[in-house]
This record gives sequence, C-alpha cells and structure tokens, in this order.
Amino acid sequence: MECRACRGTVFQGSKTLGFLTKSRYSHARLNVPALVQVAALAIIMIRCLDLLMIFNTLGMRGLGDFIHRSVQTWTLTLVFFSSLMLVFIEILCAFSLVKGRNWARWGYLLTQVIATVYLWAASLGYGYPELFSIPGESKREIFHSLMMQKLPDMLVLCLLYLPASSRRFFQLQ
Repeated sequence: MECRACRGTVFQGSKTLGFLTKSRYSHARLNVPALVQVAALAIIMIRCLDLLMIFNTLGMRGLGDFIHRSVQTWTLTLVFFSSLMLVFIEILCAFSLVKGRNWARWGYLLTQVIATVYLWAASLGYGYPELFSIPGESKREIFHSLMMQKLPDMLVLCLLYLPASSRRFFQLQ
C-alpha cells in the first residue's frame, strides 16, 4: 500500500536521493588496515627521503656530474633509467596498496629483490660499481651494510605480509 504523502519523495526507489545520486555499488568497502596505510606511507616517505639525501649530499653541481657520468654509455644509461623506473614503480605500488591491489604487494617485493641483487652484484664487482655500489673491505662487511640499508624496506614488507589483517585485506579485495 502506497502512502499519498510519500509520493515524489526519495523513498520511492528512484536512482537519485534528493541532490545526491545513488551509488552503483551496493556493498560496503572494507576499511584499509592501519598497517597497510603505514606501509604505503613508509614506501613513499623512504623514497622521498632517499632523493632528498642524494640531493643534499651531491648538491646541484654533483647531481649534474652524476647524471653526466650516468649517460656516457648505453649500459650506464640503461642502469640509470632502470633505477629511476624502479623508484616510480615503488611509488605506484604504494598508492595501489591502499586500494587493496594484491599485485602491488608482489610488485613491491619484486622491486626490492631486484634492487638488492643488483646492489650486491655491483658491490662485488659485477656490473658498474662506480655508479651503484656499497663500499666494504669484505663480502661480509658489504652484506652487512646492504642489509642495514635495506632494513626499512624489509620492515615494510613485513607489514604487508606478516599480519593477518594485512593478508586478509589483500585476499578480500
């Protein structure tokens, strides 16, 4: 039975609710767990801080020399652009993590594996150690420095993979 007073109001099942339009999605979205938000923010902040520290250490003149050395050969240019692309992929993964994209979690893990393997190889003399390398007298010292440098990234990976709430969030999305 229909009420005459209700005719023409928002309760008749129309697509618009007054001045608001009804959303297409009728199901509720899950809240992003705090640990996933912290991990995404940490990725962005770590990369921004890395760039800021490089700019501070090298200065404008040193940055110009670094770029000039990086583009002297095709191989060095490839390594330079690959490292820039890796940073952009990490930031893209950080923004996608908050949206619940499971590929972003795996993409960030892959970027960390690639960066760690390349730094380890470059520090041991394979590749171009003058461009990207970690100083050290022995393999053990280099490995220790590399792990200390990668510790923040390993902690972020732990936030994305270890807590049950983080795993559940990516499984349900």
